[in-house]
Amino acid sequence: MEERTRAYLRGRFGDHYRRAELTPPTDANEREWGFVPWTDGPGETMVRHRSLLDLGEIGDFLRRKRPKHVYFSAGRYRDPSASSMSEKEWRSSDLVFDLDADHLPSVVLGEDSYAQMLAKCKDALLRLLDFLENDFGFEDLTVVFSGGRGYHVHVRDAGIQQLERDARREVVDYVRGIGLEFEQLVDEQAVAGTAGRSSPAQKRTLATEGGWSGRAHRHIMTGVDDLLELDDDKAIERLQEHEGIGDRTASAALNAARENYEQLATGNIDVHPAFYQIAKILMTEVVATDNAPIDEPVTTDTNRLIRLPGSLHGGSGLAVRRIERSAIDEFDPLVDAVPTTFRGHDITLDVRDPGVVELGGDSFTLESGVGSYPEHVGIFAMARGRAEKGPE
Repeated sequence: MEERTRAYLRGRFGDHYRRAELTPPTDANEREWGFVPWTDGPGETMVRHRSLLDLGEIGDFLRRKRPKHVYFSAGRYRDPSASSMSEKEWRSSDLVFDLDADHLPSVVLGEDSYAQMLAKCKDALLRLLDFLENDFGFEDLTVVFSGGRGYHVHVRDAGIQQLERDARREVVDYVRGIGLEFEQLVDEQAVAGTAGRSSPAQKRTLATEGGWSGRAHRHIMTGVDDLLELDDDKAIERLQEHEGIGDRTASAALNAARENYEQLATGNIDVHPAFYQIAKILMTEVVATDNAPIDEPVTTDTNRLIRLPGSLHGGSGLAVRRIERSAIDEFDPLVDAVPTTFRGHDITLDVRDPGVVELGGDSFTLESGVGSYPEHVGIFAMARGRAEKGPE
């Protein structure tokens, strides 16, 4: 990045902070703070181990320093400005989750556009919130667009504040479905023996609501509904696509699904051995489709630094936006996270990496060389290394 570009971005970040109203996190004075300044060279230098006593009022600090990135810690400490973690004396930590589009299995790097990556990341966010709200019952949640490639969720319920790393890893394993086995979800109950059977039989069921069992049941019923919409030959052919399923097993499973649909809908998946075999196969798909692919180290790290909501992301020029829970579905990061400060006028760019930019509800084509573009597009392109500031 050229000095003219760096100076321009730093100046406009400062203009943004002079207009912005930021709300610090709870217990802000007990948290460690860090920031990345606009410095020369290809790398970035993190300035950390700061407290609010060092920085001053956060709004004044941002207007004065105009940093490239700003962070605060999930942890609370007796002395947040101490230079080592042991000297800080940890007291408690929020439970923080990070979803990054680059790490999602559904994202195809090099093919998906930035907008498509963010849309897939929002789908993963909604799955994560389903776990946190419905499976764990967390209530004090803050959802944040990271300003880059994904979303953060901060959980501040009192019950999680003292969790150590191992306990946080268990939460990670649950939402990612790590180590989940079908038999763990199935409830086996003895039923009275029927005519000709002297010993009790076992009835195996899935809960139809709640937790991974409910997710497995929904996935199985969706698969059943899809099969029953096909003619028999195509349905059997689809079942045989699963490893280890031959014509005989597929035919028996299909007949069992058709004849026992109401029982299946109530959670009884033990209507026939062939169907139970199919149900176990479908369970492996549940984890792949319904898990929340969070960044594990962020959640397990009680000392993690995370982006400050209301700040700007130095790699995009977009705002790190706090999102109300009721507004998530409608939230469009490429529109709603574009700072008002950067709208309404054009600037000159020297484009080095041409191509399409989708931003602010419109699509723009960056062409090689010097040209004029809306400022919010220009700042996005410069921050991402696709252009330098052109002469005015």
